[in-house]
Amino acid sequence: MTDTVFPFSAVVGQDEVKLALLLVALDPRIGGVLLRGQKGSGKTTLARGLAALLGAGTPFVELPVGATEDRVVGSLDLRTALTEGRERFRPGLLHSAHGGVLYVDEVNLLPDHLVDLLLDVAAGGVNRVEREGVSHSHPSRFVLVGSMNPEEGELRPQLLDRFGLCAGVAADADAGARAEAVGRVLGFDSDPQAFVARWEDEESALRDRLARSRPASLAATLLRAVAAACGAAGAEGLRADVVTSRAAAALAGWEGREEATMADVRRVLPLALAHRGRRSPFEDHGVDEGAVQEALRAAEEQDGAGGGGEGDGAGDGSAHGSAHDGGDQAPVPPLAAGPVVPMAAARTPVTGQAAPGRRTTVAGPRGRLVGDRPFGAGQSQGGLALGATVRAAAARRRQAPDAPFLAEQDLREAVREQRTGNLVVLAVDASGSMGAPRRMEAAKGAAVSLLLDAYQRRDRVALVTFRGEGAEVVLRPTGSVEVARARLASLPTGGRTPLAAGIEAALGVARQGGSPDRPPLLVLLSDGRATAGPPGTDPVEAAVAQAGAVRRQGVSAVVVDAEDGHTRLGLARRLAEAMGARYLTVPELSSGAVVGAVHDLAR
Repeated sequence: MTDTVFPFSAVVGQDEVKLALLLVALDPRIGGVLLRGQKGSGKTTLARGLAALLGAGTPFVELPVGATEDRVVGSLDLRTALTEGRERFRPGLLHSAHGGVLYVDEVNLLPDHLVDLLLDVAAGGVNRVEREGVSHSHPSRFVLVGSMNPEEGELRPQLLDRFGLCAGVAADADAGARAEAVGRVLGFDSDPQAFVARWEDEESALRDRLARSRPASLAATLLRAVAAACGAAGAEGLRADVVTSRAAAALAGWEGREEATMADVRRVLPLALAHRGRRSPFEDHGVDEGAVQEALRAAEEQDGAGGGGEGDGAGDGSAHGSAHDGGDQAPVPPLAAGPVVPMAAARTPVTGQAAPGRRTTVAGPRGRLVGDRPFGAGQSQGGLALGATVRAAAARRRQAPDAPFLAEQDLREAVREQRTGNLVVLAVDASGSMGAPRRMEAAKGAAVSLLLDAYQRRDRVALVTFRGEGAEVVLRPTGSVEVARARLASLPTGGRTPLAAGIEAALGVARQGGSPDRPPLLVLLSDGRATAGPPGTDPVEAAVAQAGAVRRQGVSAVVVDAEDGHTRLGLARRLAEAMGARYLTVPELSSGAVVGAVHDLAR
């Protein structure tokens, strides 16, 4: 740790974020902090500054998004194995982070199995490695700080819940505060040592206070109040109760009190519950504060708990933070959706068969290392497994020291396991033929249902709309179905129906954004009526011809027929036949009847 880290106390504003970080530093058992918010809002600066507060020499380890499991947990020391013929453990980033801060920027883009691993080690304080013939464990206690931009996709709810606290990070809208923040950054850049020296008194005070603070005690009545509040918030399991209790105790200790109060509970509840009240990507972050506060009042009346008013617990930071964090999207008008529709109904064979809400595990060139095999034994090679190869060579040379250093039979191929998903390209007809409010809302509801399943499977989503004279790619492939849903909600409608252009644009996105481990799936929502096409062509025939291109390109597809009324032309069914696509109607999609088709296409 150098002395040129931007001081923690010099960051303008962000009081709730600072408080969350200090509480977790005081008691790492809280479980780490997730910082959700806009890019460029100081998340990394605050994490580095926290490590500096913990004392000189405190490690600050930043885990890159592209880190492999070997780099994170540790692996076989190849040099020792090659030169000495013995197995030795080579420590990874979890060893380097012991006693300090482990910062995971863009944690939502990290493979799920690595996030699971980090959270397990953070909770237990021990890194246990059992892989590639290596059996090793070592202490690994650190303050875990993760950051993410919600626009780039969400963490799975199971992973969100395992972060202790969650704080929203957003740049201040006030011009004076923004100017002050920029001035401090420029001052630091021009002379880091002088800038740090100007803030040394504040940093020393925080450092000393953190070193002498200890979590306070909690009365049984306060624990009942916490349980009532978490229950009223709809928190699943007991992790929210434990985190809130520990955070309240840490806050009281931070402020020099021996026992936590109801005011401490009120202060930390938004941080503990902000990421736990959400059941789908289309619900806002945060909780029903009215229900939570009513539960706390009822607990106070029943048990006489409290021991302090709203003023207690006021310290560094604002008195009460909102449970909604500043990184979320602007409110979106609600869109009704039917039951979740498993996208496995139209998955390509490469993804295999999966239960709704889960992705299939398949062997591939990337992913988690699960074993090894003789090199070239598999149909698709996963690359040389260095550790296993060296281990095999070392074992052979122990029996015959004069034998060649490396023989062909020593070569081992890595067997890797990865979770697959799809690139789901939604092509939505927004033309006048879909203009009837009931028909358009039904199509949007079907799209929301598809997006919800895409979120559960960690699929990427793209959105193409067509109306008037052409098609528009309104959302390039993204992991954030929240953004897709927001674009869908504000979709303009009306005009002619350039159906061929819509299919062509969606096919282009599918071909460009798809990959062997993320095959594309084109979902067309339309009534099949075409009123605009290339000059000199029949619009309907042009659309059918373009649908045939989807089949020729081998792109899996689903056509959702939004046609209603007594007179039906059946044009969407004709498109599905030309595409080789699964044909569904909006009522079928909403009723979940597609579930019965899962096994047919997943085989």
